[in-house]
Amino acid sequence: MFIEISEIKKHFGEGESRVDVLKGINMELEKGEFCVLLGPSGSGKSTLLNIIGGIDSADSGYVSIDGEKTADMSEKALTMYRRRHLGYIFQMYNLIPNLNIKENIEVGAYLGEDPLDVDEILKTLGLYEHRHKLPNQLSGGQQQRTAIGRAIVKNPDILLCDEPTGALDYNTSKEILKLIETVNKKYGTTVIMVTHNDAIKNMADRVIKLRDGVIRKNEKNEKKLSADELDW
Repeated sequence: MFIEISEIKKHFGEGESRVDVLKGINMELEKGEFCVLLGPSGSGKSTLLNIIGGIDSADSGYVSIDGEKTADMSEKALTMYRRRHLGYIFQMYNLIPNLNIKENIEVGAYLGEDPLDVDEILKTLGLYEHRHKLPNQLSGGQQQRTAIGRAIVKNPDILLCDEPTGALDYNTSKEILKLIETVNKKYGTTVIMVTHNDAIKNMADRVIKLRDGVIRKNEKNEKKLSADELDW
């Protein structure tokens, strides 16, 4: 099993303001699986994603990736682990404003041990002709593509996506989902995507529904659609 998550618990606040966000999460993912975490706002899905990505720590339980428990790692080892194995795509693009598109993607390449070819990534993302532009000269969809490029150029094992289409219109959202689908298939990258868009679950191999900090459903998708076929 590539990713194993066992009895993960997490709370915020203390005393009367204490909120138990995750109440004992257990799940497993195979290498190369496309997993969607679905749930209403406040269900704990982004917190779970951040714990899987080593951005946040759990109160108890563990995350094991390819046999390595993140909780057993020193801060330095965890930083190196994140650099080598994880790519992050957020709703906010977090691009570096004074670097052009190619340079923004190259920043990701410097972090990887076996990075992909930057020009090939630019072409796959449809950004090659825009490579010398600055982020503020691009549309929201193009900026999100750049953020995807920066995340995947270091050739991560796992791509963590937190509402990657949340700020985008319907057509641009579909383009971004197609790109993430391409990355999953072309490079064998394991994808974990947080979304509240119910339609997106139809393109996933596995759908995990969270509510009130617990998994309500964990099911394999028997009739998987391509991103092209999605409609909402």
